[in-house]
Amino acid sequence: MTAQTETDPGRLPIAGPAEVRRAAVRLMGQDRRAVAAMLILNGLAAAAGLGGPWLLGRIIDDVRGGAGTGHVDRLALGILCFALAQLLLGRFARYAAHRFGERTLARIRERFVDRSLALPASVIERAGTGDLLTRGTADVATVGATLRDAGPEVSVALVQILLILVAMLAVNPLLGICGLLCLSGIWFATRWYLRRAHAGYLAEGAANSALIEILTSTAAGARTVEALGLQDRRIAAAAEAVEHCRVTRTRTLNLRTVLFPVVEFSYIAPVAGILLLGAALRDTGAVTTGAVVSCALYFWKLSEPMDKILLWLDQLQRSNASFARVEGIGQVDALAVTGGGRPEDDRIDVVDVRYAYQGERDVLHGVDLTVRPGERLAIVGPSGAGKSTLGRLLAGAERPRTGRVTVGQVPVAELDPAQLRRHVVLVSQEHHVFLGTVRDNLLIAAPAATDHELHAVLAAVDIDWVDELPDGLDTELGAGGLRLDAQQAQQLALARVVLADPHTLILDEATSLLDPTTARHTERSLAAVLKERTVIAIAHRLHTAHDADRVAVMDGGRVTELGSHDELLAAGGGYAALWKSWHGA
Repeated sequence: MTAQTETDPGRLPIAGPAEVRRAAVRLMGQDRRAVAAMLILNGLAAAAGLGGPWLLGRIIDDVRGGAGTGHVDRLALGILCFALAQLLLGRFARYAAHRFGERTLARIRERFVDRSLALPASVIERAGTGDLLTRGTADVATVGATLRDAGPEVSVALVQILLILVAMLAVNPLLGICGLLCLSGIWFATRWYLRRAHAGYLAEGAANSALIEILTSTAAGARTVEALGLQDRRIAAAAEAVEHCRVTRTRTLNLRTVLFPVVEFSYIAPVAGILLLGAALRDTGAVTTGAVVSCALYFWKLSEPMDKILLWLDQLQRSNASFARVEGIGQVDALAVTGGGRPEDDRIDVVDVRYAYQGERDVLHGVDLTVRPGERLAIVGPSGAGKSTLGRLLAGAERPRTGRVTVGQVPVAELDPAQLRRHVVLVSQEHHVFLGTVRDNLLIAAPAATDHELHAVLAAVDIDWVDELPDGLDTELGAGGLRLDAQQAQQLALARVVLADPHTLILDEATSLLDPTTARHTERSLAAVLKERTVIAIAHRLHTAHDADRVAVMDGGRVTELGSHDELLAAGGGYAALWKSWHGA
């Protein structure tokens, strides 16, 4: 299976079986000592468990041969010692397995967070946050439960089964083969189940993601839904998603209702077959009664580890599907960067760029634009002209359908995210306040910044409300702390950008939530702080264009005018009309 993004750009990819196997091998290779300890302890525990049935068979044969009570007592003590050894070794084996599982789960979580933070914004927007959220919570939790519980149990059970089968064949090959043939029903039922389970659980995971996406988007836009009277539509969409979840879960449940009854019946067949064949062979003198009893007990003991595996088989299939979804995030990395390069300077060139959103017509038509280092460029135009789309292309958040966008002669598509953000940062009107203090929210952009630098940055973006907080920079934000309004959150985001100190800053309505007077003052403060930096401002407020070195006017997905404010006013074109409309003329 290849990444789904190659065939379905609207969904995050899912790792194929080969990728999942390689990831599992890599995780085990990172903790080789723990894996070796688990195998050794499990093998010793399983070997200890073989002693009891073998000694019981010896007791039966020796008693029939006239052995005394002292001999029987010694063998019975041996059975007790083997049982105690199995108990202790099994305990240490599970302890080692649980420690391995928790360490491995921590690695999976850390890797998932790193990969998620490296995802291009456009990928997340197309896929929806619900899918990413489900993978990071439900899917990771499912993998964790397997590593913590199912993994140790299954590993112990597999070793026990292997050694029991070897011991059974060693006692009497004919009886052992008879028992194995009687177990064939389990093999066929399990094979039938495995062919269907993986696809079933992948479908169930996708249905859960779709449901969470609908619920979270409805909750986030509750006021808009209410204002537009969309309650019935959203309820219907949620009900449809719930029904789809029910159908997918019922499908996997039906698989289990076939597997488990067949398995339970198959446990009876080997013991019955061994007793019947053993009775016939004993009459001919081919086997002893003790050998028949030992083989029957071995098969009876075989049901316990097989039960564990089959009971956990459902969890393993669910975990396999979840792990494929978690590992699928890593496949976006290869799609995000196609090469490498080092920009010569910070000049941005847009050459014959055309762009279309997925499944739609072009929204940009042959755009050509050059942004010189240190320039203040304003991009203006009516709604739907393509201003924000161009801004996203300049920031590398989207890729052009044709043409190219370069920074220092290097295509934006060839820069890894960390390298790109040192050159270009996009600030939109959507901002996020992270859990933690005001200081924590600022230090995300510059971990080594001092308090003096933080206060200077706050002053640069006209934040004066921090000094009024009881704990200042140490004031907790978010749940359980201070909740910032939209204007304060926007100011905090701008402060982070100033701390990050990129060479090119793209402001896409970044001060739209501020009142006009504060917005104008903040933009002028930013211009002073970002002196000798390139600032591209996408705005509806034309005072931004008045302060810029050049103005690019967009209409219908094209740059229709380009020049200074005075030059464009004198030309009497579209910009002049916008300016007159802005001033009510």
